Amino acid sequence: MGCFQSKTIHLPSPDDDLPPPQSKPDPANGEELEVGEVPAFKNFELVELRAATNGFSSELIVSESGEKAPNVVYRGKLRNNRLVAIKRFSKQSWPDPQQFVTEASGVGKLRFKRLVNLIGCCAEGDERLLVAEYMPNDTLSKHLFHWEKQPFPWEMRVRVAYYIAQALDHCSTENRKIYHDLNTYRVLFDEDGNPRLSSFGLMKNSRDGKSYSTNLAYTPPEFLRTGRVIPESVIYSYGTILLDLLSGKHIPPSHALDLLRGKNLLLLMDSSLEGQYGDDDATQLIDLASKCLQYEARDRPDVKFVLSAVAPLQKQEVASLVLMGLTKAPVVLPTMLSVLGKACVRMDLTAVHDILLKVGYKDEEGAENELSFQEWTQQVQDMLNTKKFGDIAFRDKDYKNAIENYSKLVSMMSVPSGTVFVRRALSYLMVGQPELALRDAMQAQVCLPEWPTAFYMQALALSKLGMESDAQDMLNDGASFETKKQNIWRS
Repeated sequence: MGCFQSKTIHLPSPDDDLPPPQSKPDPANGEELEVGEVPAFKNFELVELRAATNGFSSELIVSESGEKAPNVVYRGKLRNNRLVAIKRFSKQSWPDPQQFVTEASGVGKLRFKRLVNLIGCCAEGDERLLVAEYMPNDTLSKHLFHWEKQPFPWEMRVRVAYYIAQALDHCSTENRKIYHDLNTYRVLFDEDGNPRLSSFGLMKNSRDGKSYSTNLAYTPPEFLRTGRVIPESVIYSYGTILLDLLSGKHIPPSHALDLLRGKNLLLLMDSSLEGQYGDDDATQLIDLASKCLQYEARDRPDVKFVLSAVAPLQKQEVASLVLMGLTKAPVVLPTMLSVLGKACVRMDLTAVHDILLKVGYKDEEGAENELSFQEWTQQVQDMLNTKKFGDIAFRDKDYKNAIENYSKLVSMMSVPSGTVFVRRALSYLMVGQPELALRDAMQAQVCLPEWPTAFYMQALALSKLGMESDAQDMLNDGASFETKKQNIWRS
């Protein structure tokens, strides 16, 4: 999940949210979306999400977390060119696919400008995947603790506190009062640099909701006692985010409360913020953090109180990107696959067949070709006839005859054709012989060493053989040569 710039920013009321998803056009049905609109929640097919992530390429991993219930977040690109974040759970997290879909659908009904909205899910076989809006400008953790150019400014820290309170209030109003493991990694920045709360935290981390992955020093006391998250636990975790915002570092709540009792406010505040804030504003946020971090859940304020406390502190109307020193720029994913590459990722043999038919032999134009240069003899006539019969069989999806004629053609040609090997490779796949298909795809690469199609077909055959890691390598190689070819055309 990952960020772009507006020249001014308007601060709406806490209950100002986006129209309901039903009123939005859905690009999945061919409808156009306005900029910033969120599509309705849908169930995705695994093949679509596999293609969106280049076969779940390691190059597209945004984050990895969890030992007991490991999950990975990828950035991807859907068929309508929409950028998304895709969270991939282990099956152990959600053994019941229907329970997963039901939970995701409930979260997917929420639509709010302060949330990273959930737009879909997938539960096929062992796969459990969530699809959300893509946030291109990193996490609060990155900006707060790992900054390179400038410390996170005070006004942005206040804005984070306000916007996340708005998000939690909206979720509570919609009867989603439980947020799991609220921390600085759950706050992301959109294309305009505005902070948003990840919708992933509204999903249980496991089937019983008992997973809590943050350091125990920051875990709500009642969770340590009972293993359960309650609405007041969310307020406690919000208090730990306030501590992070105030101090610019991880301070365990117990230590922070000791500082507060001793009135050592300067020891708590981030020294890089000197001169950026008024003492009254800092005191109010410190007081709110103290209330949120009370040991007994019943002593903590509710989310309405929290929102009313931080709203008056939001005074700056400068755009978030300007405050953060960022520029709005388009997000470029690593090398994306061609239509053929995506069809191979989906293992859609029919689509591959249609594409190979459309391309024909044009990728070999200019290459040495015995059919074009050999002196006209009866042997050449026989080769032309064999090629013709093979192409007709391939076109008509008569794959056994295609294999027979292409095999005869290969034995007759002294200069082999990469296209013939690729067509025979697909024919072998169609009749359930992936080992022979892989051999032919490798032969096609020998004929044309930088031909993306040869690499994509190897990837397809390797996937059929269950060799996913090797298949991903072939996809990456094919995509790299695809990019190289496109750059040559542009130059």
